[in-house]
Formats: sequence, structure tokens, C-alpha cells
Amino acid sequence: MTTESKAAKPALPASPPLTERQEARRRRILHTSAKLASRGGFDAVQMREVAESSGVALGTLYRYFPSKVHLLVATMQDQLQHMHETLRKRPPSEQDPGARVAQTLMRAFRALQREPHLADAMVRALTFADRSVSPEVDTVSRLTTAIILDAMAPPVAHHPSKELTRPAVAPTPEQLSAVRVIEHTWHSALITWLSGRASIAQVKIDIETVCRLIDLTAPEGAR
Repeated sequence: MTTESKAAKPALPASPPLTERQEARRRRILHTSAKLASRGGFDAVQMREVAESSGVALGTLYRYFPSKVHLLVATMQDQLQHMHETLRKRPPSEQDPGARVAQTLMRAFRALQREPHLADAMVRALTFADRSVSPEVDTVSRLTTAIILDAMAPPVAHHPSKELTRPAVAPTPEQLSAVRVIEHTWHSALITWLSGRASIAQVKIDIETVCRLIDLTAPEGAR
């Protein structure tokens, strides 16, 4: 393809927002996906059963999620969103940013540990994802980054009558690079634990070790 033809190619139109009814249907589908995966992992999530249990036609399910991989990556996105909301309500209490990130990621890890079949199904979907699933995979990555950046923010006092807010974090370029390394390590640790090649204790050591990069890459005045 020539440069000229690339430039002439029109951009894909943005998907219209879902209606309230469509969003409710999508939530039912994701809930069913998570429930089936929790029972039997990746292989237990069959599109026909998801459609029947969700009360939607199979064709409708495929319009929302073109494949099982799309569905399970979207399920991980949904689980991370819920996890992020929970972590915001109970932010980490450690003094150093790196320690706060480590505490947060271990809390997220233990949440996944309670649902090992679901965790395995979602991680396998991420592993199998091709370019067609890139938007969903990118969203999972952005959510993970947001969780880490929130944890990096300094702790604030909680007032019972007000919503808990945390100061915005302005990470350095070096810290953003560290965040990417932490994401890769967290994902790798999850895979090695799911495959039985690492204990929870070893995962904790690896996460705490890599999270020290946050403090090592902080501006001089912040160390």
C-alpha cells in the first residue's frame, strides 16, 4: 500500500454510545461470562451458553462480542473497573509511592486469587488476543495504568461526610516507563502463578521489588 493510499483511507467512525437497554444487556452478558468462567475457566465459556443464560439471541451476542476472546477480554476490563472502584474507596496507606503501588497490586492479585478459574480464563484470552481485539486489550492496559497511578498519589485524610479525593499525580517520563515495566511484571507474575510455577510469596517479592522503580525514578526533591 502506498503512502498516498494510506492517507486517503477514511477513519473508521466511532461507535455510537449504547442505549440504557443495550448497556443492561451488555452487563448481563459480562456477568454470565464471569460466572461461567468462574466455574470452569476458559473452556467453560461457550458463546451459545452465554447467549442462552443472558437471554439474548446468539446473533445479538456476536454483535456485542465477535468472539469468545473479545468477550473474555471485555470481562477482564469489567472486573478491573470494579476493582478500581473498590481500591479507590480503600486506598493504600503505605508512606512511599512504590510501597503503595505494591500494596495495591497485591490486593488486586488476591482478588483474582479468590477466582482462579476466572483469572485463568481472562489471562488466556489476553494471550490469545490478535489485532482485532486491540481496542479491548488497550483498555485493560489503561485501566491497569490508572490503578497504578492512583496508588502512586499521596494518601489523604478521609472525611466521613465527603467523597475521598486524592491529589493528581504528575509522573515523570522515567516513572511512566517504570509503570509499564510494573504492568509487564504483574501480568507475568499472574501467568506464572496460574501455571503453578510461582507461589504467592514469590509473586509478592517480585511485585515489591519492581515497584521500587517508582521511588528510584522519582524527582530528586520527592525522594
